[in-house]
Amino acid sequence: MTDKLSVGVLGYRFMGKAHSNALARLPMFFPDAPDVERSVIVGRDEEALSDAAERFGFESTATDWRDVVDDVDVFYNLGPNHLHAEPSIAALEAGASVFCEKPLAPTLDEAEAMRDAARAADGVAGCAFNYRFVPAIRYAKRLIESGELGEIRHVRGRYLQDWLVDADAPWTWRMDEDAAGSGALGDLGAHTIDLVRFLVSDRAGDIDRISGHLQTFVDERPVPGEDEYRPVTVDDAYTAQAEFENGAVGSFEASRFADGHKNDHTIEIHGSEGSLQFSLERLNELEVKTGDARGYETVLVTDEDDPYLDHWWPPGHVLGWEHTFVHENYEFLSAVAGGGDFSPSFEDGYEVQSILDAIERSDEAGEWVSLG
Repeated sequence: MTDKLSVGVLGYRFMGKAHSNALARLPMFFPDAPDVERSVIVGRDEEALSDAAERFGFESTATDWRDVVDDVDVFYNLGPNHLHAEPSIAALEAGASVFCEKPLAPTLDEAEAMRDAARAADGVAGCAFNYRFVPAIRYAKRLIESGELGEIRHVRGRYLQDWLVDADAPWTWRMDEDAAGSGALGDLGAHTIDLVRFLVSDRAGDIDRISGHLQTFVDERPVPGEDEYRPVTVDDAYTAQAEFENGAVGSFEASRFADGHKNDHTIEIHGSEGSLQFSLERLNELEVKTGDARGYETVLVTDEDDPYLDHWWPPGHVLGWEHTFVHENYEFLSAVAGGGDFSPSFEDGYEVQSILDAIERSDEAGEWVSLG
């Protein structure tokens, strides 16, 4: 084990807050976690940055990531998608371990460069697919790997939100192809594809071929604080169909126009001997049907022997979305301190990006696209 790890974080808004909260919670609930020093937080707005540093417990601030990557043990890249590649690669080349938010990059070429940099580096490179660390998802993976569902036949994944239903909802960088790469596909679909790979690839193999369709419903949106509109250059929704190596079929979709759905990430897996269903909006529960049962049983995944639950509360006391970040930070930093491997890695992030890229190419060509 190494001594205290110095951490630098690029980004202080949504994901910056989520990961900073996780770093603060680690020593309280995971006493065997590595000792971490929240050294420096990076951003452009000095006033907002100073406030974030005080609230999140960072010792210093910086307005340029180039001044940081040589001086920290671990670099968290939580910036917009178009800022993922250059700072992450520079940090890896400087000898730091890197934790980068998803999707790994806005384009497959940049994701490939990041993957290659990680392969050549000594540090650990992790991609932040936090839903792998939901206890119910870990429980589901254990059921699948043990053969409880039999041969995997059908996989469904959807991620529905409604924050763009209003045509006057303000423009953000997430609606710009140059900054984000894609819309619902990369922002939401990346989570679905990663969870599917995590859960069934050992039993069903990889996705062999895929077809996809992308759609934009509102072509321009108002810019906050300005009397102008900017074009929306990414998708508002996508759908895809897939075939796995073992012959299983998959169907995936995501939308930011699904009225009434706030953060509905649902996974269904059907096998020859059973099925399971998971919804992020009920993240402590797993719907399971195995054996001779006539229907689904709701399993409350909060017992002490369930994944990660021995670190938290008595049975029946549920966890929330923010706890997934504590779990993934614990696993990542433990790998860094102990010189071990971490998954999801940059390799995993690249594989997800290759599937997202295939969905886009399928939409453009109007035909199935083979992978591998």
